[in-house]
Amino acid sequence: MNSLNMLSRRDFVKTTATAIAAAATMPALAAPKRARWPVGCRDVLLKYGGGATPWESMKNLGADAIEVQVLMDMSCPQISGAKGYTLASEQGVAALKADLEASGCQISAFMMANRLDEQLDQEMEWTARVVKAAASLGVNVIRIDVVPRKLSEAEFLPFAIEACSRMCRAAEGTPVRFGIENHGKITNDPVFLRKLFKGVGSPKLGLTLDIANFYWWGHPEKDLYAIYQEFAGRAFHTHFKSIRYPAEMRNVKRAMGWEYSKHSAPIDEGDIDVKRVIRILRKARYAGDLCVEDESIGKQPKEKQAEVVKRQLQYLRNML
Repeated sequence: MNSLNMLSRRDFVKTTATAIAAAATMPALAAPKRARWPVGCRDVLLKYGGGATPWESMKNLGADAIEVQVLMDMSCPQISGAKGYTLASEQGVAALKADLEASGCQISAFMMANRLDEQLDQEMEWTARVVKAAASLGVNVIRIDVVPRKLSEAEFLPFAIEACSRMCRAAEGTPVRFGIENHGKITNDPVFLRKLFKGVGSPKLGLTLDIANFYWWGHPEKDLYAIYQEFAGRAFHTHFKSIRYPAEMRNVKRAMGWEYSKHSAPIDEGDIDVKRVIRILRKARYAGDLCVEDESIGKQPKEKQAEVVKRQLQYLRNML
């Protein structure tokens, strides 16, 4: 043994002990942070917050963010109140921006209720105006409807591809993207969605993933998670609501909309496994918000409605 190159047992123990002690005093490497998703709600639920302003109502409910409806005249009826917020002018956008900054509140998405096949040119003009306002306000998602009003189902796919392509072109040069809500007969069909996304071929077109609407359409509960998994990478925005069907109806193919008003439910009482949905979104690197849209709220006693909204927001926050 070469004593010049090897530590004695005593020196080895002493050196090792010193190294361990030094390591114990060093700060641990931080674990990678998960994305923090804003937890919020549709603006129609703000009336249950009881505040003098929409921003006060948000804080009363515990919402980090809201989805805001924009009409074709560029008004925002659900948040207007005494202020009468409008996106129709630079002054109106600036006023809304100032109040958002002062309150510390956030708009996660704008909502357009489109009628594309009835008035396409007007819809495109409206889209361009909403995109401009959204970009000014840092709102990067616009929820849209892609639903046939006049055209047959056979005619609608090529029309929808062209209409959505035009919408995407209107948002070029901005961070704004469009989230089609899976809503109604057509866009709750995965086959249609696949063809539409492939036909448009733009990263600016994705989903407002409504977790209950696929269930409403008639998909069995056990099949929902594969659908979420397929389209999670396309999700830019979400709607969290649920349905509580009788046990014998959960995993059979039902008629579209079967007894929805009777069985709609808060997300913490419904059949959909919310925690599993959140895991799917995380795996897909979802970067949007979690937005409560409770369509069962009208069945609750009036004195409990605010608490039910608050409870669902907290439920989502607990899931994170």
